[in-house]
Amino acid sequence: MVREAVPEAARVATRIGIFGGTFDPIHCAHVEVAEAVRQALGLDRMLLVVANEPWQKQGRPVTPAEDRYAMVAAAAEGRPGLEPCRMEIDRGGPSYTIDTVEQLRRLEPQAVLILVVGSDVVAELPTWKDEPALRDLVTLAVVGRPGAPRVAPPPGWHGVDVSVAPFDVSSTELRRRIEAGEPLAGLVPDPVIHCIVQRGLYATGR
Repeated sequence: MVREAVPEAARVATRIGIFGGTFDPIHCAHVEVAEAVRQALGLDRMLLVVANEPWQKQGRPVTPAEDRYAMVAAAAEGRPGLEPCRMEIDRGGPSYTIDTVEQLRRLEPQAVLILVVGSDVVAELPTWKDEPALRDLVTLAVVGRPGAPRVAPPPGWHGVDVSVAPFDVSSTELRRRIEAGEPLAGLVPDPVIHCIVQRGLYATGR
């Protein structure tokens, strides 16, 4: 189910989805969400934005950004409309969504920018850097499960709801499976598995 909140007058503008993450590694649930939101909201582009230094995970080990970008690029292969984005890597330092949105606004001043977040993240939005400025620049696409109660955005946010079929998988569990030599089929796209093996990530081949 989709509750459309983007003004009809904006339909002529390029519609760009911003789906950011650590992607350590990117998995099938990430791809499913990106595809579902792109199709449900009629987006022209869906950017898979790879965090350089995720501020929420400072102090925790994270796979090097270039390796994570390579996995995202592999996941986007053959999927029109999905684009790996290294904007935060090239900018360097800690990655904040507001900086990425402002950079995109300078590059695409007429575009409608749609920020994709899971319903579990909505409560954390007031803690994000420059939250008041961010909410004025984007439409929020809140991804939830079919039949689950709606999670309302914080006051002031312009929001859209998108329901996606449940897919229970986490990057933490996938890293454990890889290190244990357990199979990833059906959980991680095949090109990403190949990238992991080729680069010797998560102790494979190291």
